[in-house]
Amino acid sequence: MRFLTTVATALAGSVTALKVLEHDKLAIIGLQNVAKDVAKNGYPSPGTYEKLNYIDAIKCIHKKPALTPSAIASGAKSRYDDFIVTHVLQTWSVHATANFLPWHRYYLFAYEQLLRTECGLKGYLPYYNWAWWHEAPDKSPLYDGSETSIGSGGTYVPGRNYTCVPNEVKSGCPIHLPPGVGGGCITGPLANWTLNLGPLLTMLPGVKPNPQEDGLGYNPRCISRDLSKEAAYETRDEMVTSLITGYNDMLSFQNRMQGDFPNKFFGVHTAGHFTIGGDAGTDFFNSPSDPGFFFHHGMIDRVWWIWQNQDLEKRRNQLGGTITFNDNPPSRNGTLEDVLTLGSILEGEFPNITNGDAMSTIGGPFCYVYDDA
Repeated sequence: MRFLTTVATALAGSVTALKVLEHDKLAIIGLQNVAKDVAKNGYPSPGTYEKLNYIDAIKCIHKKPALTPSAIASGAKSRYDDFIVTHVLQTWSVHATANFLPWHRYYLFAYEQLLRTECGLKGYLPYYNWAWWHEAPDKSPLYDGSETSIGSGGTYVPGRNYTCVPNEVKSGCPIHLPPGVGGGCITGPLANWTLNLGPLLTMLPGVKPNPQEDGLGYNPRCISRDLSKEAAYETRDEMVTSLITGYNDMLSFQNRMQGDFPNKFFGVHTAGHFTIGGDAGTDFFNSPSDPGFFFHHGMIDRVWWIWQNQDLEKRRNQLGGTITFNDNPPSRNGTLEDVLTLGSILEGEFPNITNGDAMSTIGGPFCYVYDDA
């Protein structure tokens, strides 16, 4: 999430001083030369400092002790885990419900604020534009394993079978997803990162089960990924654009985003998670355990923001859906007055808000827009 002043913006500004001194004229010429050079050669080491600062910040939040009492989640060991716990505990109420998008918008905002206040984040929470890298997600700067990435796509594990999405027992496996490029532990900057919680519903075989039925017991292991080109293909530009332009009401837009498994359609939300794959990436509950989650959901929020902005008068405050997962059991429609909570551990820093508070990125507790700079 970025709200930056670009070189072009600076050049468009007007000189408001009563007179322009000679060195000011030279400064203007110099700025014009910079703009020409950037247009020709690009930025030197683009974003390197910001990327390294972000990686340092998430490593920091992963080292800070958890505030979650062991009676709630004995496996929570870090401040990062505090965010995982609230997602696990609220999974059924913040997916396939009217507050799916507003709740996750507030969740991302709180995560960014904590990185900034406790761990020195200087920039903003980035998003991962799936469409740019749908042909080769493992080649993206996010997952290429370089020093400015969040690690690789996972060490390759041969001999694996397809994955059933959403599952084989209840749904008969409507989507057969072939193995991706990894399957094992990641390499790179987060190679020593430990997942402490879960799994609850991972589709990666062979993961050590959690000692507690609720998935909140202590279960240390590496981050594993299995970057999938097949899943990423479902997040290509054509799919994102058709989602934004083809659905005029919030319910159909949100449902299309989340997928239609009986009709063998991923939706960009599910496809983005299965692009990451691995242990956490395929776990409905524990997915934020992989830091890639926050990049993925940053893009989810951006797509919703773009959709809202196509017709603000009609879409800014529009909700869709009920207050129960897939309306099971049947329940009332969600409203703008419904409360969003990040749970008892985080509410001291991030108090409860309503759906209405989360409908605009420049309203409520927020103050951001998306910028591709």
